[in-house]
Amino acid sequence: MSQYTFHCDECNKEFTLTLHISEAEKGGITCPHCGSKRVSQLVAAFSAVTEKKS
Repeated sequence: MSQYTFHCDECNKEFTLTLHISEAEKGGITCPHCGSKRVSQLVAAFSAVTEKKS
């Protein structure tokens, strides 16, 4: 499961949801503040820690 950040176009608030990839792709996300379905997914930065192999 991944965390996705959204912006509500109706109430202008941001919120984060933990969803499966399939749930995020389906859409139908509603704002937990006002209940609007007019939300946009925001681009989020991430980092990955890997082991350096020599």
